[in-house]
Amino acid sequence: MAPVAFAAVCAERGWGILNVLDMDPGAGLVLAVVAMDFAIWLQHVMVHAIPALWRLHRMHHADLDYDVTTGARFHPLEILLSLGIKFCVIALLGASPAAVLAFEVVLNATAMFNHANARLPLGLDAVLRLVLVTPDMHRVHHSAIPRECNSNFGFALSVWDRLFGTYTAQPQGGHEGMTIGLDMFRDVRDERLDQMLIQPLRSNPDLYAINRRDWDKPS
Repeated sequence: MAPVAFAAVCAERGWGILNVLDMDPGAGLVLAVVAMDFAIWLQHVMVHAIPALWRLHRMHHADLDYDVTTGARFHPLEILLSLGIKFCVIALLGASPAAVLAFEVVLNATAMFNHANARLPLGLDAVLRLVLVTPDMHRVHHSAIPRECNSNFGFALSVWDRLFGTYTAQPQGGHEGMTIGLDMFRDVRDERLDQMLIQPLRSNPDLYAINRRDWDKPS
């Protein structure tokens, strides 16, 4: 609820683009939700591109199983970082409290949906992923293969990956044969809470760097 409360403060003080423009409230709500989804996509790319931030984000990718709990598995420091970025986006946009609430509902619902260990009928998946990120589409992002891990960054809308060239339709080994997780964290000990919390201090973060171009070479 903190982002919603912050949006109320921004509205009261007239901060942000949408608080200056004379726009229909419904149109402003839709625009704000879409813009915030794009901001989350950019943030996701950023935490894969900057080694220090990847150290935080890889706790999410170190899950060796892919299910709805993966959608809630983030390092506490990354959650705080995400909250700070979200506040900046809200202040810049001037998103209304209703728009922020709608976005939070959509974000959390789609995060649980696209991390679900579910297989949709192929025809339905093909239609849905024209607009939304489906479980099969996002599962590719959790592949142990760096090239696949650095694709399909969307949480709600699938359009951003298509527009910016980060879309991968299917994993090269197929969904039944793909390996989930990170090669550097496969020991049972790595799944302990204390070890997950200190992951930012462990191991080389460069293997999965988004700007790495030698992914096909031995590390």
